[in-house]
Formats: sequence, C-alpha cells, structure tokens
Amino acid sequence: MDSHTHPAFIAPRLVDFEKRIAGASYEEIAEAGGGIRSSVEAVRKASNAQIEERVSAGLYAMIAQGTTSIEAKSGYGLSVESELKSLAVIQKAAAKWPGTVVPTLLGAHVVPQEFQDRPQEYVTLICEQMIPQAAKRKLAQFVDVFCDRGAFTEQDSLRIFEAAGKNNLLVRAHVSQLTRTPLERLLQFHPASIDHLDHVNDEDISLLAQRDSIATLVPGANYFLGAGHYPTARRLIEGGVAVALATDYNPGSSPTPSMPFILSLACTQMKMSPSEAVSAATINGACAVQLQDRKGSIEPGKDADLAIFNISDYRELAYWIASNKCEAVIANGIVVDSGGALRPVRH
Repeated sequence: MDSHTHPAFIAPRLVDFEKRIAGASYEEIAEAGGGIRSSVEAVRKASNAQIEERVSAGLYAMIAQGTTSIEAKSGYGLSVESELKSLAVIQKAAAKWPGTVVPTLLGAHVVPQEFQDRPQEYVTLICEQMIPQAAKRKLAQFVDVFCDRGAFTEQDSLRIFEAAGKNNLLVRAHVSQLTRTPLERLLQFHPASIDHLDHVNDEDISLLAQRDSIATLVPGANYFLGAGHYPTARRLIEGGVAVALATDYNPGSSPTPSMPFILSLACTQMKMSPSEAVSAATINGACAVQLQDRKGSIEPGKDADLAIFNISDYRELAYWIASNKCEAVIANGIVVDSGGALRPVRH
C-alpha cells in the first residue's frame, strides 16, 4: 500500500536536480522558479492522453515492485480546469490498472504564479470552485493541502479542510516538512493522514497518539533532497503514534515507485525494525486512506491483494537495495506476472 503519491506530472525536474547537487536548497530552487511551479506549465499544456500515459507508467512501475494499492494526488495543474483534468485522467488510468487507486485533490500544493500577490483569492478559488466541482463529479475522495513555509498557512489549511467537509470529502495534509506547524487545530478535522512530519515536538506526538490520524512518513524525499535528517520514526512509534510509509512518488523530491526501497530507508535511516516497516507499508498504509476494511492484511473477506517476492525471509524486503525481488502480484484477484503484463500499454 503506497498511501502518498503524485503521479500526474509530465517530465522529471532535471534542472532542479542539478541545482540541488550544486548546493541549492529546496526553497532556493522554488524561489528561482523551479520546484512544484516548474511542473505546472507542462501539465496545463498537456493533453489528457499525455498525462494518462505518464500516470499509467507510474502505476505499472509501482505494481512491478509489489504495490497493489495507491493514493494518487493531483497538484501540478493549480487551476480549476487543470486540477479537474488531472483527477479525471487519474480516474481513467486507474480503470485500466488491476490495482486500486484512491484519488486526492491537491489544488493546495502551492500558490500558482498568477496568484502570487493575492494568495487568499487562490484559497477562495480552491474552496468555492475546485473542491465543489471535484466532489460533484466524484473525482476525489480526499482533499490534501501542503501546510508549510512557502506553501499554505495553518489558517489557509483550516479553510480548505472546512470546505472539504462541506462537500463530503475526507482530508489529509502535508505538514511540517520544512518547519513545524502546530497540529492541534488541524487534527480537529480528523485528517486520515498527516504526512512528512520532519519537524515535530512532544506535544505533536502526544496529540497524534490520541487521534486516529496516521503519521505517514516519506523518507524517499529526505533521501533525494539530501536533507541530512529523517523523520523521527522511533519517537513517534514509542509515543504511541500509528506510522505508515509511502514513496511520495513525484518528479521533484522523490522520483521512486519502489516501496521496498522505502522499507530499506525506514530501517537503515529511521531505525524502524523490519516488522514495523512492513506493517507501516501494509495495514497502516491502508488505514491512511481508510481502506483497512478491504486492504492491508491477508484476512477472509478482504480483497485478494498479494505480492510474491523471491526471498526466504520477510526481512529481505528491506535488506536488498536497488533490486526488485517481486516475482508476481495478485491485485483485486487478478494475477499479474513479472512479464509483459506488468508493463503499461502505450497509446
């Protein structure tokens, strides 16, 4: 279960990659016109078929490594038209994929360039147009918001959460990746998942432990950004917080479809045990998208989702680095072998 992905993009962000190698920070790259905004123009100009091909390629790359269910966000359109287009394409690609896709509206990724000097107007656009239209067309199950420095404020996020609730959509959030955001008011909206959490304190952990919200950690982003630190998984787990793991598959900060790689990072860099990592990548991930009644464990009555790996011990899932040991997948009862069936159909 990969409970945090961004598959609706067109191209990798290679200029950002080189700048980061040369020493530029995430925020410096964004201020220079790179980052999330640099993916927007391509998505806005792309046809539905072009975006669908990219989404489909991502889905099949994920299932090839054993992932049978994902949460898929929009977020690179940042206009009503382009966000709805992205969600419609995710829905279309999902219908052709054997696994399960949970769609999320992430219009609140960053403020687009045309609203740079009037961010509150963009928040109003999200609340009054984007969310209601996505809900009416049944294109999303969740609404997400990037609540952090350089993105949306806590107050913005609360407005967006309120609008989601009025339209009967569930909520989740990117929080505390770059700097800490207090969680108390956000948690009052019962988000299914609070993601990233690089900067948390004891109060945050105590609040999370008292709630049903899952703490979804995405160490692939820390690795790729060269952050030099990782989320404090041990503090969260020992504080009683339910932790999930996800790839954060996206073109700018975590271009990996591999959950086994994320398990390896969780064990080697965040000191999670192999069993904790496997639980975080299965049943806890299912809880993060509220599919725990159908997904995340092998039980009578649940969907037939199984990944078969060429290993002799479950700990090898996190042990082998940069190699794919997945031999076959069963997704929703459909057997998918490691041959041509794992490859997307090109249009």
